[in-house]
Amino acid sequence: MTMQLRVLLVADAVGGVWVYSLELARGLKAIGIETVLAVMGPSPSATQREEARGIKLIDTGLPLDWLETNAAELRRAGNALAEIAVREDADIVQTCSAALLADTEFEQPCVAVQHSCVASWWRAVKGTALPDQFAWLRELVERGLNRAATVVAPSIAFAAETARIYDLSTPVLFVHNGRSPAGTTQVAQADFVFTVSRLWDEGKNVATLDAAAARLGVPFQAAGPVYGPNGATIYLENVRALGEVGHAPLKGLLAAQPIFASAALYEPFGLSVLEAAQAGCALVLSDIPTHREIWGGAAIFVAARDDGAFAGAIQDLLDDPDERRELGQLARARAQLYTPERMARGMADIYDGVARPRVETGPREMAGAA
Repeated sequence: MTMQLRVLLVADAVGGVWVYSLELARGLKAIGIETVLAVMGPSPSATQREEARGIKLIDTGLPLDWLETNAAELRRAGNALAEIAVREDADIVQTCSAALLADTEFEQPCVAVQHSCVASWWRAVKGTALPDQFAWLRELVERGLNRAATVVAPSIAFAAETARIYDLSTPVLFVHNGRSPAGTTQVAQADFVFTVSRLWDEGKNVATLDAAAARLGVPFQAAGPVYGPNGATIYLENVRALGEVGHAPLKGLLAAQPIFASAALYEPFGLSVLEAAQAGCALVLSDIPTHREIWGGAAIFVAARDDGAFAGAIQDLLDDPDERRELGQLARARAQLYTPERMARGMADIYDGVARPRVETGPREMAGAA
C-alpha cells in the first residue's frame, strides 16, 4: 500500500455479509487500513456486537434494499451514508448494496461489492423474468454499479453473472471471501448430516435437503433461522432445525465432521461451506457454478433439486468411511486458499487503485469500538 486509508464499510447484520465484514475489517487492520462499520437494516444482536469488539460500529437504522423499501428511502439512506462518510473522515466507501450509490454524490470513491442482488437471486431461484414490481430496484442497482469506482464480486462465477444481468461500463472484478478457521478440536467422527444457512431463504433450497433426509437413516440437522426479516419462513418435517447456533456450539458440531450438505440454488460464495471444509467435513453440494469454482475436485456435486441424488451421495459416504475421510481432507486443503489475509490484500489492492491522495492537516483519530 502506498497510502494510509480509512474505509467506511457498509454492511448488514442479517447473514453472511456480517461475517464477511468482520473478517475483512480485521484483515485490513492487520495491514494498516482502518475501518468503520456502518450497519444497515436490523440492529446487530448483543452477540454480534461482542463479535465486533475492537471495530468502530455505527448502527445506522437505515433500510436494506431487499426488505420493504422504495427508491425514496434508499435515496435518503444513501445521503445519510454520504454524511457519515464525511464525518468519519473516510477515504473509501465500500457498500454491500449498489442501490445506495444510485442517487447520491459521495465525496469518496465507492467500491460496490456484489454479495447478492434481487435480479440474480430471482434468475437463479425462480428461473423467470424479474417481476415488474422489482424493476425499480434493478434499475437502482445498475445505476449504482455504474457510479461506483469499481465493482467486486466474491467469486468469478458471480462476477460473470453480474456482468450478464447488468449493462456495465467496466469489468466486474473478483476477490474470494475468506474465513478464519475455528480451530481444531479432536472428537470422534459422527454419523449425521449437517447444513447451515438462512433456512428461510428459498435460494438455500433447504426443502430439497428436508426431502433427502426422509430417505436417510441417520440424523440430519440444520443450523440457522427459519424466519426471515422479510416475512419468509420454512417448516421442516425431516431435518431437525436447531435455530441460530452460536460460535462455540457450531464449532463443536463441525468438529464431529458430519457430512455437510448444501442444496443452494443461489450462492455467490458460501461461507458456511467454507467453515465446514475448514473442519474437514466431506461436502455434498448442489451443482451450481459457484460451488464448482470454489470446491471442484474437493466435493461431490449433485443436481440442486434432486433429493434422491442428495440422499444417494450422502448414503454412499456413510457406507464408505475411507472415501468420506479422504473427501474431508481434500475440502480442508482447499479451504486453506480462502483466508481473511488473502481477501484483505485483494481488497487493499483495489482500494489502492481508486483512492485519492490525502492531504493531511493534522493527526487522524483512530477508530475505536462503539
